[in-house]
Amino acid sequence: MGKNKLTAPDDLDFSILTHLQKDGRVSFTVIADKLKVSIGTIRTRFNRLIEEGTINIVGRVDPDKVGFRSYAHIAIYIRPATLKEQVAKRIAQMPEVSFLAMTSGAYDLEVNVMCRDNDHLVAFINEISAFEGVSQTNTTMYLKVYKYAQPDLMLLKQ
Repeated sequence: MGKNKLTAPDDLDFSILTHLQKDGRVSFTVIADKLKVSIGTIRTRFNRLIEEGTINIVGRVDPDKVGFRSYAHIAIYIRPATLKEQVAKRIAQMPEVSFLAMTSGAYDLEVNVMCRDNDHLVAFINEISAFEGVSQTNTTMYLKVYKYAQPDLMLLKQ
C-alpha cells in the first residue's frame, strides 16, 4: 500500500493509536492482548499507519526540562497576501518552530516557537521579520504551560 492510497482508520486503528498515544513503546503483544486480536494484525495495522503517514513514532521531550526557557506564540502579518505560502514554507523549515498555521483572523500566520532563552527568541523574531512579505509580528510569551498534548482520539467518536 503506497502513500497515495490512504485507508480511513477504523475502530481497531483508533484503538491501536490510543494505546500508542499513552505509551509509544508499548509492545504489539500487549496491544494485541488488550484488543483481543493477533499480534500479526497489530503489526500489519501499525505498519500501514506508519506507511500512510497517519502516525510517526518519536520521543517527545518536556521542553522546560531540557532547557527551552522561552516558549512563545507569534502572530505574523503578511503583505502582500500573495506571499503567505512562500513565507510559511521558510518558517516551517526553522528548527525553533513547533507549530505553524495559516489563519483566517486578524493575522495571516500563527507560529509557536521554543527557544533556549529570550535572546534566542529575539534573534528568531528578527530573522523572520526580515523575510520578504513579513510586515508585522506580535509575540505573546507563554509564562507557564499547563498542558502540552496530542488530541484525544475519542473526541472523534462522539
